[in-house]
Amino acid sequence: MPELVADKTVFSLLEVSRSIQKTIAERYQRLYWIKAEMNKLNHYTHSGHCYPELLEKKEGKVVAEMRSILWKMDYQRINRQFMEVLGEPLREGITILMQAGISYDPLYGFSLKIVDIDPTFVLGELEREKKESIRKLKEEGLYDANKRLPFPVVPKRLALISVETSKGLSDFFKIINGNLWGYKIETTLFPALLQGDKSIASIINQLATIAGKLEQFDGVAIIRGGGGEVGLSSYNNYQLAKAIAIFPLPVLTGIGHSTNETVSEMVAYKNAITPSELADFLLQRFHNFAVPVDQAQERLLRAVKERFQQEEQVLKQWAQVLTWHSKTAFLRETNKLNQFKMQLAVQSKQLLKEENAKLLHVTQVLGLLSPIHILKRGFSIVRKNGKAIHQLDQVAAADIVEIEVEDGRLQAQITNKVHTHGK
Repeated sequence: MPELVADKTVFSLLEVSRSIQKTIAERYQRLYWIKAEMNKLNHYTHSGHCYPELLEKKEGKVVAEMRSILWKMDYQRINRQFMEVLGEPLREGITILMQAGISYDPLYGFSLKIVDIDPTFVLGELEREKKESIRKLKEEGLYDANKRLPFPVVPKRLALISVETSKGLSDFFKIINGNLWGYKIETTLFPALLQGDKSIASIINQLATIAGKLEQFDGVAIIRGGGGEVGLSSYNNYQLAKAIAIFPLPVLTGIGHSTNETVSEMVAYKNAITPSELADFLLQRFHNFAVPVDQAQERLLRAVKERFQQEEQVLKQWAQVLTWHSKTAFLRETNKLNQFKMQLAVQSKQLLKEENAKLLHVTQVLGLLSPIHILKRGFSIVRKNGKAIHQLDQVAAADIVEIEVEDGRLQAQITNKVHTHGK
């Protein structure tokens, strides 16, 4: 009951709380379908109960906030429905359509008692966000921007955005590092959150980091190990999809087994359903380059071998022709040489005969000119000091001279000189 204090009616806090409780209980007697963003699930494993924090935002600002209760039995039932419809359990960071009762407790305040959550509504919200992101990207002319980038013939340097413990990343490395052809791809890991609202900023930040090192990479790959529609919902976010679309290197995605493509996968240069398929795609690029090169090498070697065989055959033919011509030429030259030898022998004999005759004639002439013959004919040779005298002015009166005759020498003294021939 209220009290009177200084002519004022005063209610206790409990009385006010109970009045509010009664009013709300009378006013809100049925269950209502309410749409809100589940900011946190707050699931307590020891009790099995959940105490979700609910928000509503307008233009990025929180305009309403309320606590809620999801008892263990209801949580388990709802969780099973989410697994059947979405392929993953109920989680925070999504917009939900819930059926709840409105209650007020004097101790805990306002709260919503959640009895059901429609998993199909979550799918609808994801699809709405997806369509809106696609519309914006197409209006801005960015939807195909990354696909228009040139892709390297052999992508050898890859920046990876993933979690080091990701099963998908492990599958990717298993195929890349275990390929039978020895293809080598250099990879650098840039760790990031891969699901939930926080994954959007995490992936965008790592893309910005890689953008500062563009010269070190041929492309970027975003890799995660699968998940359902809700787990992949962040990849429909407009900001993340835009960051991928405008990235200056080709972006490759291998982010799950879902057959429903997200916007980020749509705008990426290449989308592989699984990390394993992405690894196969990269190895195929190496194949596309290596196989023609190997085939060209084989063709070249075969052509060179054939050419060598052809040239060898030509050389053999030329060798045979050359051998025949050499033998023929040798025989001809041998015959010519033999004929020349015969001619030389005949001509030599004739020349020797002629030269002997000339020599004999010269000998005879020289014999006639020999001083001995001259002396025999009554001539003599006068010498002074060993030199023959043939003019008077070579001697003087009283000079001693030597006179050579046929059978000896005489000494004489000049007593007189008489000039002849009119001198």
